[in-house]
Amino acid sequence: MVAVLAVAFPGWPSPLASEPEPPINIGSRLELLLGDALIDSMRDLEFELHSPRPAEQILTFDAPWEGVYCDYVTVFEDGGRYRMYYSSHLDAPRTFGGPNQLTSYAESRDGVHWTRPKLGMVEFDGSKANNIILRGETSHNFSPFIDGRPGVPENERYKAVGGLRVPYVFASADAIHWRRLRDDPILTPEHPAFEHHGVALWGKPIPRYAVFDSQNIAFWDDARGHYAFYFRAWLPASEADRAEKGDIIRSIFRSTSLDFLNWSDPEPLDFGDAPSEHLYTSATIPYFRAPHLLLAFPMRYVTSRDPPVKALRRGFCDALFMFSRDGRRFSRRHAEAFIRPGPEPLNWTKHSIMPAWGLLQTADDEISIYYSQHYYAESNHLIRGVMRLDGFVSLRAPYAGGEFTTKPLVFSGNRLVINAATSAAGGIRCEIQDADGKPLDGHRLQDAVVFYGDTTAHTFRWKGGTDIGSLEGKTVRLRVEMNDSDLYSLRFSSEEQQSP
Repeated sequence: MVAVLAVAFPGWPSPLASEPEPPINIGSRLELLLGDALIDSMRDLEFELHSPRPAEQILTFDAPWEGVYCDYVTVFEDGGRYRMYYSSHLDAPRTFGGPNQLTSYAESRDGVHWTRPKLGMVEFDGSKANNIILRGETSHNFSPFIDGRPGVPENERYKAVGGLRVPYVFASADAIHWRRLRDDPILTPEHPAFEHHGVALWGKPIPRYAVFDSQNIAFWDDARGHYAFYFRAWLPASEADRAEKGDIIRSIFRSTSLDFLNWSDPEPLDFGDAPSEHLYTSATIPYFRAPHLLLAFPMRYVTSRDPPVKALRRGFCDALFMFSRDGRRFSRRHAEAFIRPGPEPLNWTKHSIMPAWGLLQTADDEISIYYSQHYYAESNHLIRGVMRLDGFVSLRAPYAGGEFTTKPLVFSGNRLVINAATSAAGGIRCEIQDADGKPLDGHRLQDAVVFYGDTTAHTFRWKGGTDIGSLEGKTVRLRVEMNDSDLYSLRFSSEEQQSP
């Protein structure tokens, strides 16, 4: 046995004392209250998941080249125009592979009213008067995006991944006409990383690793300086899960790239101690107001229950919410559904309640999220869900009240702006402390003007005003006291913003 003697001399730090964590440089970026990344202590508050409110049915897949097997929708905003892409599988259910798979295109000016332009590109039933842009196996899950990488050539401003069980990469100058960037796939099922991570095998006569058979998506991740590719992989289920969920589980892997052509070894996402569940898609995307945060809206497939209506297969689906700050470790602290099937029996089928990949800001205070309903029925369609800006999760206080204190922060700006809502009797006050937790004169709780109301942008005020520019660049903490209220996000800013 070896004894270790720790000796401390006067004025010297103890050799066993842990170094304090450096302050978080929050700058002026928006921070959503999704979890406790910024929080040092909290009392009598809870993180509350908020679901979108169902709005309009915005597109029924009733064109002859669409039908009951339309899915894998992508949406994004592009200079005041909203673009949409979606897949149809004309040989289903006999096969979801083969040449009779189509990618179609729609567009909108408001996110509510969508049109199918007659593009004259792909012939269907003897006519090119349709909105089809691609035909073939790469249309199974063709998923485009705007490439925000600095210096990207104009003829590659739009990029995409597509391909059933082998992913190819594409580029476009106009988001309509596409070309492959390389003839061979960027990854294959034979990649040694899949064996290393225990991915399941399937297929005959030569089994291959079970990967890439869903809506695989890629994007430029500006906060982390690389392209990210999120895709389906099947992993063996645990012994405890096999009776209910089968021998293998749908899960999510990722790979990264600096040039969109050469990709890193794939790796599984880390969900911590979350339950093992079938995650059919990922719909992972940087949040457009806070791109350092990756949000994901996977469709959860519950395979062991019988649908109440005629369906393609056993089981039905809902949608989940999860988030990440590094792109690999995702928090699933909210195990409950983000979007439920609801009362309509036709929503209790596989592929219904599949979120589209993409979020659109359709009003100053509103986000639209789109998802499928009535899959496998003649009424198969896409619906718009409406959410508050930043409104995925809130820190919620009961009527009796609660409070939290942040970790040490360094900020840029001269105002503190919040997105919050209270009841008529509720309120929110904020105190600014030094790094050691000592309240700063003029910014104590008793100096704070209570906020009450409902707004996505309110500037905190103290008796001396709103200007906190003298504290810019210094290490501070926030102590926030709340009752009967929800706090969605906060940021430091140089612009005065007040409730309407």
